[in-house]
Amino acid sequence: MSRLLLLVVIAVIGIGAYFYLTQPEPTPAEKLQAATEDATEAVDEAASAVQEAASEAVNSATEQAAEAASSVADQASEAASSVTEQASEAASSLTEQANEAASQVGDQVASLAGQGQELLNIWVQDGMLTAQNFDYDAMVASVQESTLTEDVKTQVIKILDDIKAAPETVVAKIQDLRNLLSQQ
Repeated sequence: MSRLLLLVVIAVIGIGAYFYLTQPEPTPAEKLQAATEDATEAVDEAASAVQEAASEAVNSATEQAAEAASSVADQASEAASSVTEQASEAASSLTEQANEAASQVGDQVASLAGQGQELLNIWVQDGMLTAQNFDYDAMVASVQESTLTEDVKTQVIKILDDIKAAPETVVAKIQDLRNLLSQQ
């Protein structure tokens, strides 16, 4: 009985470790989501393993003599305690990883927001983006040289293209740029 419990515990830990170690390097947002999901799964798997171990211990105790049942109950209790400790440690570790990932994502979002706003401020201060003046080439070059994400770069360049195609929309498009770059 103790071997079976030990095999269940080892299998749960091995499966968890395999899936954790074979995943490709995720983005910070995916790390946060994955860490949260992994913590939930680890807790669920540990609870399931504890339930299975307890159920098997009860069935075995019923079938065996009183002396053998006492021995199995002791072993099941030790195994359940071990599984609970390991699940608690795994959940704690995953929670720490999730907190670290959340902190990193927050730092990166704050950094990107500052970069987008700074880029917009430079354009306005240098007179490249006003209702009277629009320096398309200089702004596109500064966007392409920036550290903004590719998605944001694409959106900014699309707005700049719209202004170039329809200069009368510059005031509305400046507001679109402000909204986009202040969020990033």
